[in-house]
Amino acid sequence: MANHAVRFDRYGGPEVLRFEEFDLPAPGPGEVQIRHTAIGVNLIDTYHRSGLYPLELPSGLGSEAAGVVVALGPGETQLSIGDRVAYTGRPAAAYSEARNWPADRAVRIPDAVSDDEAAAVFLKGLTAWFLLHRSYPVKESDSILLYAAAGGVGSLVSQWARHLGAKVIGIVSTSDKAELAKSHGCEHVILVDDPDIPGRVRDITDGVGVAAVYDSVGKTTFFNSLDCLRPHGVMVSFGNASGPVEPFAPSELAKRHSLYVTRPILFDFIDTPQRLADASKVMFEALASGAISASVNQRYPLREAAQAHRDLEARLTTGTTVLIP
Repeated sequence: MANHAVRFDRYGGPEVLRFEEFDLPAPGPGEVQIRHTAIGVNLIDTYHRSGLYPLELPSGLGSEAAGVVVALGPGETQLSIGDRVAYTGRPAAAYSEARNWPADRAVRIPDAVSDDEAAAVFLKGLTAWFLLHRSYPVKESDSILLYAAAGGVGSLVSQWARHLGAKVIGIVSTSDKAELAKSHGCEHVILVDDPDIPGRVRDITDGVGVAAVYDSVGKTTFFNSLDCLRPHGVMVSFGNASGPVEPFAPSELAKRHSLYVTRPILFDFIDTPQRLADASKVMFEALASGAISASVNQRYPLREAAQAHRDLEARLTTGTTVLIP
């Protein structure tokens, strides 16, 4: 069956992305064929495209989508034609009109959740889940520091952390995004170009520091983030927007009062079908209860994926972004 997908055969800027036709075979054993209705756009997609996180080329792109099951592989009984499902994972090929996918790695979308919401929140929502419930389990009255608080993951983390009773200090790039971050649960907001972020954090926390920093920026913010932590605090480094963190001496953690550093990735927490199902259940329940909400603020046609990347990298987007086939 003829379909279209966004692909690239060399690393570089958004200009390397091509919208091209391909033939999709029938699903094999253990697979279903999903006709996409909405595709999530994430910062990691730009890392794959640029080569920061290399893929085998030529490659597709995209790690999450929602859609409808339109064909079943031989003997498949876990899902049915017509089921609405969401998924996240590799190989990166979600930027497409349709694809074949393992049935046990697809999750049914609850009736109360739209396809746009599911595509926008599935990867980001599961990321918020493992950050707040596994990397550092946030407790009531904890203070935490969150970079990119107005972004897709950031808006979900701030909402969910506030629901758990934490005090959220957000870092954003503009005053407009500061207002958005506050609307999502940030009690305090600091602009990223503030010359003394650790000092501001100490002032806000009465000199104590925060229990955890959730840092998706990487290289340029790492040591500032360490300086914001309380004794025995946890540095959760989960992104490289400014480039990868450079090697550092463990003594840097000791002299800042016995800190912890973790560099988690989502797929280590949903590495079996049961763990994926359990995490998805918690995430969708948070969505249904209103603890988190998906702010789908940008929609682009699939063929305009390059423009979506330009806007994302220029920090022109807020909330979440989806591509529509």
